[in-house]
Amino acid sequence: MTDLAPLGRRAAAEAVGTAALVAVVVGSGIQATELSSDVGVQLLANSLATVFGLGVLIALLGPISGAHFNPVVTLTAWWTGREAAEGLNLREVAVYIPAQLAGAVGGSMLANAMFAQPVVKWSTHDRSAGHLWLGEVVATAGLVLLIFGLARTGRAHFAPVAVASWIGAAYWFTSSTSFANPAVTVGRAFTDTFTGIAPSSVAPFIAAQLLGAAVGVGLLVALFGRPAPAGADVVVPHVEHELTTAPSGQ
Repeated sequence: MTDLAPLGRRAAAEAVGTAALVAVVVGSGIQATELSSDVGVQLLANSLATVFGLGVLIALLGPISGAHFNPVVTLTAWWTGREAAEGLNLREVAVYIPAQLAGAVGGSMLANAMFAQPVVKWSTHDRSAGHLWLGEVVATAGLVLLIFGLARTGRAHFAPVAVASWIGAAYWFTSSTSFANPAVTVGRAFTDTFTGIAPSSVAPFIAAQLLGAAVGVGLLVALFGRPAPAGADVVVPHVEHELTTAPSGQ
């Protein structure tokens, strides 16, 4: 953890990054519904904006905090690195996750305000169904496997493109449109627009995401062996750290 910024700056980066991500998701969803009545076109616009926005945010803020923007990523980073001196400790987890949740709510409110929607209006979009929860398990498991698999193989520098690409693909091939993020799920409950999720649907979605994270860690162990210790920089490691750990020839 010595390669990264002080904890306060990292928490700010997580809050700002998660807020910006949710603003992109919600705002592009509102814009899409105002420009087209075709649901397919709406989803295409929403997914493309999310892919571009997420990639930019990871590239920008990764060197500060690791660009988690996601409690599942933070918890997995702590779990896989709990025996390492440089891994995330519980104090840092306890700072990261509230910052992500606060950022997600703020991002949703900002998007609502930009499009003259009520700043806070609970979503009425019910997403309570078993096939949607299965979609969240798949999307989150793939995300965890991708992020920590890249870290395990010394290819974390591909994260801005790879993670954004996975989320963009999962928008289309999962039934849930790939929330894969408890903070984003909470934030999207605050908007009664295209990307919203009813508050009653939030807890089962988060449970499915946590299950997906466990499945992702299991796949990581099965495919790569026991995961090497990872800290807050699992998504985009500090440049000096990457140079000292990358395999020869890279």
